[in-house]
Amino acid sequence: PTLSSAKVQASVLNKPAAASLHENIIYSGRRLIRSGFAYANWGSEREKRERLEAQREKQKDLIFQLKTQLDDLERFAYQEGSYDSLPQSVVMERQKVIIDELIKKLDVNLNEDIGNLSPEELRQRVDAAIAQIVNPARVKEQLVEQLKTQIRDLEMFINFIQDEVGNPLLSDGRSQQPRAAGTNTRSPGAKKKVDPEQAQKMRETGLQLIQKALAVLQIFAASQFGCATGHVPQSMWPQDPCGQDYGPLLQRLEAAVEKVRVLGSHRHPSVEHVVNYTSSSTLGARDELTTSVRKELAFALKDLLAHGLFSPSQTMSVVLAPISCLLPHRPVAQTMHPWELFVKYYHSKNGKAFVESPARQLSQSFGLHVGSGPVTVTPKQSLLWAIHTVLKEHGRYKRGPDSEFKALVCMALNEQRLVSWLNLLCKSGTLIHPHYHSWSYMAQTGFEGALRILGRISHLRFNLPVDLAVRQLKNIKDAF
Repeated sequence: PTLSSAKVQASVLNKPAAASLHENIIYSGRRLIRSGFAYANWGSEREKRERLEAQREKQKDLIFQLKTQLDDLERFAYQEGSYDSLPQSVVMERQKVIIDELIKKLDVNLNEDIGNLSPEELRQRVDAAIAQIVNPARVKEQLVEQLKTQIRDLEMFINFIQDEVGNPLLSDGRSQQPRAAGTNTRSPGAKKKVDPEQAQKMRETGLQLIQKALAVLQIFAASQFGCATGHVPQSMWPQDPCGQDYGPLLQRLEAAVEKVRVLGSHRHPSVEHVVNYTSSSTLGARDELTTSVRKELAFALKDLLAHGLFSPSQTMSVVLAPISCLLPHRPVAQTMHPWELFVKYYHSKNGKAFVESPARQLSQSFGLHVGSGPVTVTPKQSLLWAIHTVLKEHGRYKRGPDSEFKALVCMALNEQRLVSWLNLLCKSGTLIHPHYHSWSYMAQTGFEGALRILGRISHLRFNLPVDLAVRQLKNIKDAF
């Protein structure tokens, strides 16, 4: 009816008006068709989402049922004896109990950041929490052992006093000579003889009081002043203001590094910057690069590492330990060679057990790697092996720490690990804090400036002689 009425109206109206009406009708029809398709598409999208949600819920239910059935199957097999290990659910439940108890004891909260932390960061947090509990206990244990040692020394001292020849008051009077020869009578002013039993009781009581007083004074001094044996506050060490300036040492190191860089680059101006030394060539003072590394770079690095380095005193008298804080004199700090710090690092990391393990020995002897996968030697492993090699090669010939330190520097340059090895030592807080003064270059800067300077030659490849200090001795031994 609408179309017929439109035709009638079109016949009555003029042609332009009829054409416009026809276009409006077509446009309205198209809009109606589009809205119908859109409604149909919207309904299909909603149904599709609903089907996906329902499918996900079914999958979750199915996964939960499968887990439950698997747990029931493991429990049944374990109860029947056909499954040796505990069910996985029981193991996880017990592990969760252990982990929760450890977290509670260590007072560490890992639930908030556990998703954002890497395994190494989690391990570091756990180690730090354990150290907060273990370190004070170790310090207390060492303090107790020191107190026991000092008390035993005091007891031995008191026993020594008791065993000496007694007081003249305890003598039988034979030691007293008559004042006048030929007279058998005592002078009126002679001392009256003391009862030996009463004198012995007084002596024992006095010694016990002295022993108790010394023990109490010792414990009080160790707990309040920190003056136990071998432990003296670093503030008591003499600090020379002139010796605290590390600027000249840093300049010496920079000059030595620059000289080594120039010599290493000019010797072989190739892309790889290889500096070769054959075993048949004569090595010594005539080789400019070797001399520069061993006599300039090594000594400059040694002096900078030795800035503020000291060895804690272990020889304080056990008798003077309780009152060492009250003494007017200042103890003198014992100097320490940087090579000894590397040796301490080697022992603290159980380097001997690591290097002398059968697997490591076979790997080094036959060029095989331990474990599966590609061969990856960490800087820590290479440093422990290098220290062990230097100790083994130079220790048998009784070489000094300077020779051993120069050998270690040469090995580090050969392996392009000088910066990484020094960085390992600088990051070892258990070694740095007890052995460096607060004003030292290591404590002030963390050795970062020196590491940046040494990084200028890290791209060079060296083949420096490591056994130069013991080569002649080895040749003499081989000759005989």
